Amino acid sequence: MLSSPNEILKDTFGYDDFRPGQLQIIQDVLQGKRTLGIMPTGGGKSICYQIPALMFSGVTLVVSPLISLMKDQVDSLNEMNIPATFINSTLNYSEANERMRYIESGAVKLLYVAPERIENPDFYNWLTHLPIDLIAVDEAHVLSSWGHDFRPSYLNVVQPLNELPGNPPVLALTATATNRVQEDITSILDIDDANVIKTGFERTNLALKIERGVNKPRYVLEYVQSHQDQSGIIYAGKRKDVEKIYDHLKEKGIKVGKYHAGLSDDMRHEMQEAFLFDEIDVMVATNAFGMGINTTNVRYVIHYSIPGTIESYYQEVGRAGRDGLAAEAILLYSPGDLQLHRFFIEQSDADDEYKQSLMEKLREMNQYAKTELCLMNYILKYFGETKTEPCGHCSNCLDERPAHDVTGDTQKALSCVVRMNQKYGKKTVSRVLAGKPDVANDWRNFGELSTFGLMHNETLKFIEEFIDFLTANDYLRTSDGPYPVLQLTEKGVLVLKSKLSVERRETRITQASRSIVDDGNFDTKLFEKLRKLRLSLAHAADVPPFVIFSDKTLRDMCKVMPKTSQEFLSVSGVGHAKLERYGDKFIHEIKEYQTE
Repeated sequence: MLSSPNEILKDTFGYDDFRPGQLQIIQDVLQGKRTLGIMPTGGGKSICYQIPALMFSGVTLVVSPLISLMKDQVDSLNEMNIPATFINSTLNYSEANERMRYIESGAVKLLYVAPERIENPDFYNWLTHLPIDLIAVDEAHVLSSWGHDFRPSYLNVVQPLNELPGNPPVLALTATATNRVQEDITSILDIDDANVIKTGFERTNLALKIERGVNKPRYVLEYVQSHQDQSGIIYAGKRKDVEKIYDHLKEKGIKVGKYHAGLSDDMRHEMQEAFLFDEIDVMVATNAFGMGINTTNVRYVIHYSIPGTIESYYQEVGRAGRDGLAAEAILLYSPGDLQLHRFFIEQSDADDEYKQSLMEKLREMNQYAKTELCLMNYILKYFGETKTEPCGHCSNCLDERPAHDVTGDTQKALSCVVRMNQKYGKKTVSRVLAGKPDVANDWRNFGELSTFGLMHNETLKFIEEFIDFLTANDYLRTSDGPYPVLQLTEKGVLVLKSKLSVERRETRITQASRSIVDDGNFDTKLFEKLRKLRLSLAHAADVPPFVIFSDKTLRDMCKVMPKTSQEFLSVSGVGHAKLERYGDKFIHEIKEYQTE
């Protein structure tokens, strides 16, 4: 083994300090322990196996379901003079064969493969003859039936990997794992609980926002126009919405692309390349886009319609601000969007248990969209973390709308749930509170309850939404199972005992927010000059601009204004390979700018 993790981090990757959890994971891997790392998107998961790969004498095998991401990852490593390659279905037989001979020569430190490739007996037989020192399993949540991207075929490769000669250690990595998913992964990969390293899911640079009841097309246009020259992704649930938004923005002169499964492979590839090379600012897409996007400079993600799970949502918003700079994630909420998800779940071929788990996840996502609690804290709680301090920059934390006391109505609703023995769902409880005749005289005799008709002055829709509000804000919870019922929480009990009051903010239509808070002053004119230089170098090397340097590194150059090689090395994200390759060009550009 060569060098120390800290020396490699500085000399090769150009960073002074490890991010939380990275060093601990690396040390466990170097000691041969089977390890699970759970880190948020942009938390630096790949360094956790790339540094050990440079310290081991043999090959590190990276198993990833994201074929579209492999080339970018390999390009990024090769830019730092780290010998890496991939073998997947994008290569023809002779190309794959050529790479296999190259790997056999001992010239490669990291080999990226798709799980399907390992299922091929000939390829697996070839793998058994390689000196594999580490197996990294990326996107490990897809192993779990409780994960949001469950792939049964992924499980087929676990046994063959376990049987590789030398019994190399396994490092599993994921950004989105509830406690249930974590238990699944550790069980499937035989990882000891003591070797689970969880750095927390909080993204402090990401401002989460929910906009309810807005005119969506107008909001999107205003937002994009007020964030010109910033990179963003707009997710829509349906292809026709993607086309509509794309046409609308293009008509207004926005540099926009589109991406969905209805486009040809060539068109999708062309659009993705244009986005990666900063030729377009905004990508409008279904969730088919993004899994292979490693670009670090996305400043905002807008969800035009609600995703089906909190895991999917958090993974998609995680594509904003991967460079650690300030970014925004905005969800445009409309209750009608839930119908599309329900339809897809009901029509799917999955078994009833899996359908039910998807329905539960959709309910959780809907509650998130309606909560008045801190949005980041809500997500952390979903993933099994507790944090008492609000984030201070989500739309709920910054909400200044007047709040009204609704303790009386809350007690009516909670009393009704108790009188019904906490055995019924939202629709039945709402009908009892509204005093509907169809539930008054049936076999359950709800008409005899003291809470029957307590809210008869309100519409059924209002009562159902009010119960959603109480559930989203932790006064009620819904049980698991095919027929979820309402139950009181500890907070709900305190309200019933008049020990806690409840306030609800009034509804208001909001306008598109105008700015993303910046974090640190830098010379914007120089930044634009450096961006142009980066783009020309990217085209020459046929790699996306972020592979050369991230926006964060360019901003740091604008602050440091390096004039010598040593000063250039002090810029965050600049290692020795990048200094040799690009240092002179960027130093020259900075000196010229200062002279001007």
